[in-house]
Amino acid sequence: MPQIRPVSDLRNNFAEISKIVHESREPVFLTKNGHGDMVVMSIEQYESIQSGNEIYIKLKEAELEAKNSKVRYSHAVVFDQLKRQLKQGE
Repeated sequence: MPQIRPVSDLRNNFAEISKIVHESREPVFLTKNGHGDMVVMSIEQYESIQSGNEIYIKLKEAELEAKNSKVRYSHAVVFDQLKRQLKQGE
């Protein structure tokens, strides 16, 4: 269940809010005058969201490329190429 707190809690109960976002791994929604104002989350949460967005963008790019090309690769070819690239990076 989402945590919704007044923005004044950020100043008055910072340690508690910090504990909530780190332990629950969920954001805390802050309100100002009864309306949503901002969201507080841990860096780990933020990075996870950013990573998910990056993956989504890459999948959309791949989908667009697939629509515009008839070239297809088997999973064996793709994984062999990835393994070679990983070995080169070591």
